[in-house]
Amino acid sequence: MSIPRPESRMYRFVAFLVRNLMFALCKYEWKGEENFPAKGGFIAAANHVTELDALTLAHYLFDMGREPRILAKRGLFDSPLTGWALRGTKMIPVDRDSAKSAESLKEAASQLGDGACVAILPEGTLTRDPDYWPMEGKTGVARIALTTRLPVLPVAQWGVTDILPRYGRLPKPFPRKKVTIRTGPPVDLSDLYDRPQDTATLREATSRIMDAISAELEEIRGEKAPKPRFDLRKHPDYEAKMTNYPPVERP
Repeated sequence: MSIPRPESRMYRFVAFLVRNLMFALCKYEWKGEENFPAKGGFIAAANHVTELDALTLAHYLFDMGREPRILAKRGLFDSPLTGWALRGTKMIPVDRDSAKSAESLKEAASQLGDGACVAILPEGTLTRDPDYWPMEGKTGVARIALTTRLPVLPVAQWGVTDILPRYGRLPKPFPRKKVTIRTGPPVDLSDLYDRPQDTATLREATSRIMDAISAELEEIRGEKAPKPRFDLRKHPDYEAKMTNYPPVERP
């Protein structure tokens, strides 16, 4: 699939910088291109282990011929350099835990309607699972998916922590690290489209999406994800950044 040529000069400039940087850091193995829709918008939902995930995900989608629009916390838009790049590439600010979050979802749905690819990290923050498996996601991705009824593609990434550890500040650029990104078939949410978007429906859709992401990561890692998934709601004391993670409650 050919690399896109966005109308925005800013987008092309930032894409040039990001692509060259990530190629300098990563030896990629990309899988799952056959699962991308031939046309139309879609949602790419990926796991979140380190601060570099958004860049490797954007690079992957861009080189797959798409122009990703990433949902990013609004605080990043206030940074002089980061905010300049995010605004120039039409990324979507998210107001977490506020009434304004609905506006972020509407903006994402609008861009999907225009045929854009909206990339989401459904966990909303770096996973707290001690072994880096996906934890329970937030329901924003489910709201967008059920509102737009567009395909949700599960994307798994592995190897990025070898460049930048979870909550790390100093990257390890040399030698280049192997990073595998794999996309699975669309998650089937069709039976949920006509149901009220209540808590039960949103949690069910979110759970299916996280199951699909975990399944793709299992294929990369060659092992099974533990169950149940780590749920940050059951560990409120671990919301802050920490190096010692809580034991995961498993049967």
